[in-house]
Amino acid sequence: MTLEITGGHEFDALATESARWTRHYAGGEVTFGCPGRPPERTPRVWGGRGLGLPEAELPRFARQLARAMKHPAYWEARVPGAVQRWSRGRYDDEDGFVYFLGPCTHGDPWPGYRPAHAFTIALPDVRGLRIRLAAYLAAAGQTT
Repeated sequence: MTLEITGGHEFDALATESARWTRHYAGGEVTFGCPGRPPERTPRVWGGRGLGLPEAELPRFARQLARAMKHPAYWEARVPGAVQRWSRGRYDDEDGFVYFLGPCTHGDPWPGYRPAHAFTIALPDVRGLRIRLAAYLAAAGQTT
């Protein structure tokens, strides 16, 4: 098992290289799952308002977005000329997460960012998040 250091500078947490993403397509949406992660490295979702991901996980998640865009369901649900609905990524150095405001849901009715082992994004909004994520990685000198 390969380990890498992730998170903030003084309070780094270990994450395994085997962390995986799952994708499920239904009703014009894609649900991303991330089973087997400790709560401190689990994506955070504020239902209908935003998504937070560990910064070290961004390149892997960018590849998941690219795969979602290759799925036939994406092309069936795509809306040409759709409005950009995602904000630029904002890094929080307290927890090592990057937050994107945008249309992401997870079924929890409570306000605020909550750990979520699965979250859903409408397929027409996948492209916008991929663009914002790629821009963040490029500015940070990382590649997908």
